[in-house]
Amino acid sequence: MAGRGDPPEGTPEGFPGGGEDEYRSVVFDEAFIRAAHLQELSAQERMGEYAQAVRSRSSWESRGGSRQAVLLVLLILLAFGTAIYLGVRNPYLPPADQRAEPLRTTVVPLAPRGPVPGGTPAQLFARSPAAEYRTGAAGINLPVAGRTSHFSESQVVTGLSIAKDYLVASGLEPDVLSGATVRPARLLLDPDQLEQFDRSVESPADDGRHALAAWLIRFDPRQVALAEPAARVQGTLRFEETGPDTLDVTADHTYTYALRPAVRGTGPVAAASLFTVHRAVHFRFDSEDLRMHRAELLTSTVEAGPQACGADTTGSLKPLLAGERASDAGGGPAVTDPYATARPAAPALCGALAPSAQPSL
Repeated sequence: MAGRGDPPEGTPEGFPGGGEDEYRSVVFDEAFIRAAHLQELSAQERMGEYAQAVRSRSSWESRGGSRQAVLLVLLILLAFGTAIYLGVRNPYLPPADQRAEPLRTTVVPLAPRGPVPGGTPAQLFARSPAAEYRTGAAGINLPVAGRTSHFSESQVVTGLSIAKDYLVASGLEPDVLSGATVRPARLLLDPDQLEQFDRSVESPADDGRHALAAWLIRFDPRQVALAEPAARVQGTLRFEETGPDTLDVTADHTYTYALRPAVRGTGPVAAASLFTVHRAVHFRFDSEDLRMHRAELLTSTVEAGPQACGADTTGSLKPLLAGERASDAGGGPAVTDPYATARPAAPALCGALAPSAQPSL
């Protein structure tokens, strides 16, 4: 009879005790099973070696963002401080804007030593040193311009152009010559010089600062009129850099005007005469002047005749017209030729007009 748990057929042949004896060594008794308990691994434990990629942040790492921000700020401050230091040390840094200096003025009348020649404008010009001069603004030519150490070629051309504009506005504009306006010249001045200019217009004085004739050419319309609208002009413009932010332009020109009496009935119909002005103007420009198209005048010297030495020429010029003579042009004043440019101006209060400067009739 089969034992308990044996198959009905009994224990298989050839296997003593049946298959149960084969697994008896791995069968756990009831006490072992009750002592054991199940433990489910966490997600981190189930990941095994890959769990090392996930770790908690240390306190140093949690403060890393703020530390990076502090370092960025320090770098910005360092760069800013370096830029300021290099700017202060840079010798080519433009200086701070400075006020324009007052214009220094000199006006020298030139007295003829004989009667003033008269005739038609065409005759007078043809027989004078101005015969080959160009007409009007065409006689004020710009030189070949080039860059300087601190000014580009275009800036130099701008400075020369502003100087020419001022010479035209103050010496060739018909309404300025007739005393009708001073606006064309005034608009081109540095604002720092406007007060001095306005005082020269309202109260001209021979004090080296407020001679209107040094700012612009003007004739008294009650006495003199233009016999021909366009003057004859010739001269030179020169430029020079005098500082990191200062460009100087020197203008040296001779203007010859054909004049007649304001009232035609006072003399012959053809009684025109020539009046010659030698004008040397020293301009100065900084970067702001070039940008704003304005000029600062440093010095202006005018030698003009024929005039009487005793005439007040600080405001309107006082030309002697055809047939008139100056009674005070004896042998005292030095002979001065207004057509001879590129020379120092006469330092005297009056000069004698060179005979060669008058038309040969």
